[in-house]
Amino acid sequence: MKLLVDATPVLVRSAGVKNYLYHWVAALRRAAPAGAVETFPSFADGVPLRHDRSMTGFFRTYTGLATLALSNHTRLPILDSLARNVNIFHTSSLVRHPPHRPLLTTTLHDLSTWIMPELHLPANRQADKQLAENLGRAHRIIAVSECTRQDAIRLLRLPPEKIVTIHSGVADAFFNVSQASIEQVRARYQLKPHFVLFVGTVEPRKNLAGLVSAFQALPAAVQDEFELVLAGPTGWADRETIRRVRTTRYLGYVPEQDIAALTAAATVFAYPSLYEGFGFPVAQAMAAGVPVITSNVSALPEIAGDAALLVDPRSQADICSALIRLLLYPDVRTRMSARGRERAERFRWDVCAANSWRFFHELAGR
Repeated sequence: MKLLVDATPVLVRSAGVKNYLYHWVAALRRAAPAGAVETFPSFADGVPLRHDRSMTGFFRTYTGLATLALSNHTRLPILDSLARNVNIFHTSSLVRHPPHRPLLTTTLHDLSTWIMPELHLPANRQADKQLAENLGRAHRIIAVSECTRQDAIRLLRLPPEKIVTIHSGVADAFFNVSQASIEQVRARYQLKPHFVLFVGTVEPRKNLAGLVSAFQALPAAVQDEFELVLAGPTGWADRETIRRVRTTRYLGYVPEQDIAALTAAATVFAYPSLYEGFGFPVAQAMAAGVPVITSNVSALPEIAGDAALLVDPRSQADICSALIRLLLYPDVRTRMSARGRERAERFRWDVCAANSWRFFHELAGR
C-alpha cells in the first residue's frame, strides 16, 4: 500500500495544521514500510519546523504553490498524475480537485468556522468550505478529537461510521526538557523567575483579551511576583485584543526549537481559548510538567481530563480564581504537574501514527 499526503500547508504560514503534518508524517514514516508514505510537495524528515514561513526552499515553495494553483484553477489532471501509483490520497483544505483514482481521506482539525464564524477571516471560512466539499467526497476521515468528530456529525451531517477519532500527538522534546535549555531560554527572552505563559496565535478565538483582563484583576502583590508572558505569531485580531496584548510582555513569534523550553520554564500555563479542535499548547504544557488552566468547552476537557483546572473562558472571575489557586499554592501546582505528565503520555506521535497507519491499511484492504 502506498499513501500520498497533501502537505501543501507546509508552504504557507500555519500553526496547528502545519504542526500536525510535520510530526504526523515523520511518525507515519516510522510506522509504515520504507517508501510507503510520500508527500506533495516532498520534504525530508528533520527539516526545521517553522510556522511563520514555508518549510521548503524557494524553488520547491514556488513550484509547489504553482502546481497547487494550476490544479485548483484549471482542469489539468495534475494531481491525478502525481497520484497515479498510490492507493490513498490524504488531502487538505487547500486542494480543490483531489485525484480521482486513489481512495480519498482527510484530517478534520476543528469546526470553529462553522461554530464561531465571526471570529474568522473570510479566507479561512472559504478554505473550510472547500474542506467540507472534500469531506463529502472522502471515503474516510480522521478527527483529531471526539469533540471534533461529534461536531462534524452534528453540523455537517456526516455519517458517524465514516469518521474515526485519532488524537494528535506531542513532540518528544516536550517530555524531556533539560534544565540547561530552560536556563538558555530564560536568558534569551529575559524572563522573570516566575511567570504565567500563553502560547498561540494572536486572534480573537484564543481569548487573549479575557486572559489579560483576568491577570490584571489579580491583587497587585501577585502581579509583582508573577509576570504574564504571551508568545505566538500575529494572526488577525480585533482592536481590544491588540490593546490588551500591548499591555503585557509579548514575545511575538518564538522559533519552534525554543517552545518546549519556554513552556517548561513557566510557573503556570494559561489557555482559556473559546474553541479548540484539539489544543496542542495544552497537551504540550502537560507533557512538560507545567500546571495548566484551560477552558471547559470544545475539545479542551477531553484533552486535559482531570490534569488541568477547567474554567469558563468568558468568566473573568473563573480565570482569576484558577490563577490564584495555582500561583499561590505550590502543593496544588505539584499535584497538577504530576497529573499532566501522566495524562500527556497518551498523546505520543508514535501512538497517533500507529493508529493512523491501521486506519489507512483497513481502508485499503476494504
